[in-house]
Amino acid sequence: MGTEIWILICVLCLVLGCIGTYFTLNFINKKNENSAENNARKIIADAETKSDEIIKSANKEAREQAGEIKRSAEEEIRERKKEIAATENKLAQREANIDRRDMALISKENSLEEKSENLNRKYHELEKKEQSIQTKINSIDQEIEKVAQMSADEAKDILFKRVEDKMSQEITAFIKNKEDEAKEIADQKAKDLISLAIDKYSQEVITERAVSAVALPTDEMKGRIIGREGRNIRTLEQMLGVDIIIDDTPEVITVSCFDPIRRETAKIALENLIKDGRIQPGRIEECVEKAKEEVKKSTHEAGINAAFKLGLPRINKELLDFVGRLKYRTSYGQNVLDHSIQVAYLCGIMAAELGLDQNLAKRAGLLHDIGKAADFEMEGSHVEIGVRLAKKYGENDIVINSIESHHGDVPAASIIAHLVSAADTLSAARPGARSETLENYIKRIEQLETICKSYEGVSNTFAMQSGREVRVMVVPEKIDDLKAFKLARDIKEKIENEMTYPGQIKVSVIREVRATEIAK
Repeated sequence: MGTEIWILICVLCLVLGCIGTYFTLNFINKKNENSAENNARKIIADAETKSDEIIKSANKEAREQAGEIKRSAEEEIRERKKEIAATENKLAQREANIDRRDMALISKENSLEEKSENLNRKYHELEKKEQSIQTKINSIDQEIEKVAQMSADEAKDILFKRVEDKMSQEITAFIKNKEDEAKEIADQKAKDLISLAIDKYSQEVITERAVSAVALPTDEMKGRIIGREGRNIRTLEQMLGVDIIIDDTPEVITVSCFDPIRRETAKIALENLIKDGRIQPGRIEECVEKAKEEVKKSTHEAGINAAFKLGLPRINKELLDFVGRLKYRTSYGQNVLDHSIQVAYLCGIMAAELGLDQNLAKRAGLLHDIGKAADFEMEGSHVEIGVRLAKKYGENDIVINSIESHHGDVPAASIIAHLVSAADTLSAARPGARSETLENYIKRIEQLETICKSYEGVSNTFAMQSGREVRVMVVPEKIDDLKAFKLARDIKEKIENEMTYPGQIKVSVIREVRATEIAK
């Protein structure tokens, strides 16, 4: 019974505590609500005050901006009115000018119409007079034709033909006389001088061709040069700038390239690789660099030796390198370095006989074809390239003129330049000095005969001595003796202008009269 009382007392206390707690919390909440409501009212009042201030400030700024916009608009309107007024004034002035021009043009047009009418009237009058005069001229021509028994065109043709024949005969006779006089004086001296030079210079004739074949020890080497998937031959062609041709020819490969320096470099590199036996991209690079150095050294030594043989001092070292490169250059099968040395010797001998500077003549002869050492690298003909190189390395003006005139591109300005041209012809025209392919030879012979047959009065032509002489047979009834000399000269000039050939070509025009009768 006592326990139940205590439980009841605890429950009552708990209930009373809960009720007290409820009322306490309710009182606190009401107090907080009153405080929050007061704060809210205060915030709202502050906000309303600030909003009123902002509205007043915004209204004031808006009024100020509106006033500013209004002032700027009024100012812009005033400016536009001024511009419009100025434009209207200009338009009025232009309109007035246009009116004045219209009046002037109308006046000019009226004046031109009057002049046109006057000109048309005079033109018709002139036409009538011209017709009348032409009628009189025709009647006079008819009377003259009746008297002369030929037309005006026929008379004109006869007159021109007579004048042409007379002038042609006089010109041909004059040329022949002058040539005969010049030959009498110059032929003997030239023959003596050239024969003396040839007798003193007894160099043997050497004909060379570009070597492009490389011998192999066995056909197995072809596969090694090609390499796996062709990597070795690709490396060789890329580094050397040549085409390597591997065909069915046993134990031989061919190097193809227009540049003789590259071709020689490739030949040396391939020979070194074949001797070494280790053919791979790394070793190829080493052999190619070594071959380039070897060729460079060889060309330098060849240039120095050429100058030493001729006794020529003070030639630029870089220019001597170009001279040495001629060692690997050929022209119509003739080695250009040997040809240049021959020309230098001949020039020196002829210059000595004439009392000229022998060393300068040798120098001009040695350098006359220097452009061929770089014609695979530089634009232009070998003459133009040679002139540029000579000017670059400070050569004498006589040497430069000898280079640019030895093929007749420009007139020779000195006796030495003429000697270089003559020596160049002698060296190239010596028997066996030069050769050419059969195809080019046939084309040259056909072109030579075609040029000769293109002239009227030619009955037949014969190319002799491998194209170094052409004999032209003419119809004697159409070509007389004087015209034969003129025809030979015309054919010679046409050959020089239209053909390219080594040495010189002799043109012989043959006119033969035969009287034939048959006894029966």
